[in-house]
Amino acid sequence: MRNWISLQADFGDLQYRRNVYVFALKMAFLAVILSGVIIALTMPSLDLLGLLPVTLAHAIGFSAIFSWLIGGTVSGMLSLFAGFAMRDLALSRAEFEKLSRTDTLSGLLNRRAFAEALENIDGNASLVIFDVDRFKTINDRFGHGCGDAVIVAVSAMLTSAFDEVSVVARLGGEEFGVIVSGEPLEARMERIESVRARIAGGAIRAEGHDISITVSGGVADLVAERNKQAVYASADRALYLAKALGRNRVVHEREGLHHAWHGLVDNGVDGENRGPESDNVMQAYGI
Repeated sequence: MRNWISLQADFGDLQYRRNVYVFALKMAFLAVILSGVIIALTMPSLDLLGLLPVTLAHAIGFSAIFSWLIGGTVSGMLSLFAGFAMRDLALSRAEFEKLSRTDTLSGLLNRRAFAEALENIDGNASLVIFDVDRFKTINDRFGHGCGDAVIVAVSAMLTSAFDEVSVVARLGGEEFGVIVSGEPLEARMERIESVRARIAGGAIRAEGHDISITVSGGVADLVAERNKQAVYASADRALYLAKALGRNRVVHEREGLHHAWHGLVDNGVDGENRGPESDNVMQAYGI
């Protein structure tokens, strides 16, 4: 009986008011049926003992009527109150679950939800890690309010640029993650590059300032059976490389060691002139 009631609550999806009424009606009907069974089992015994003030047929008839009128009404009302209480709990739980998976500033998924989505990807997708270039300078120059406005604006641009098949999240600070699915790799890279160009091509209006920003991105491929942590690490290394090559660019993991070395040399990053970011990239790629 307990399991049956639980199934009715679960399958009824009590987040919707209509289903609360259906749940209450089912509970009232169940209460009346149980009352009828009890009456059918006890009345004959009471009749044999001579405890009924009326005939057995009349006693059963009156009991059935009162079961429907009183028992059904009372149990229905109690079930209705219980249903709405469970509905409130279901809504609160859903809201809590949403908040626990959502970044409050950007409205995007947070790092936890993104990690879960990443684990559920089976293949034929790309992981992109975007990072707003020189974000600390924006905060220092314009204030943290403008920094927050930049985060919100970038979040909106990423959301609009990728379809519902993709997953967009704020990983923390000025770093964003995107899982781009459902296209050939070349098409995915074109879309990722177009997002970078779109962000670099405009300015964000915040607190009376026009703030020009750029983003760097690192891309790694999600293929079947590939370890997700290895994919994330590879995308992170590609992001470091994009930063070291001058920022405002997207680097795919396949560009690897050759691109890392020649790109750093072309930018004059060698020997004594090498900076700490370049050291990190070169170490990551084994240079």
